[in-house]
Amino acid sequence: MSSPRFWATPAKYMRWAARERPAYFWSLVIGVVGPVSIPITLKIRELVGDENAPKIPVTYPVPTGPRKQLTGYDDE
Repeated sequence: MSSPRFWATPAKYMRWAARERPAYFWSLVIGVVGPVSIPITLKIRELVGDENAPKIPVTYPVPTGPRKQLTGYDDE
C-alpha cells in the first residue's frame, strides 16, 4: 500500500493520520488550535463584560508634600 499524500487528499490523509499516528496528529491539532483560540477568547471575554484586573503596584507611592516630624520617640 502506498503512503497517503497530504496535498492530494488532505481529508483522507487526516483520517489516516488520526488512526495510524494519533500522537502526532493530535499534538498538531492542539498546537494549531492554541494560537487560533486567543483572539476568539478575547472577543468572548469582551462580550461577556470581563475586564482585566488593575495592575499591581510595584513601588510605594511617595507623598508629594513635606513629611511630618515625629516627636516623642527619640532615642537620644
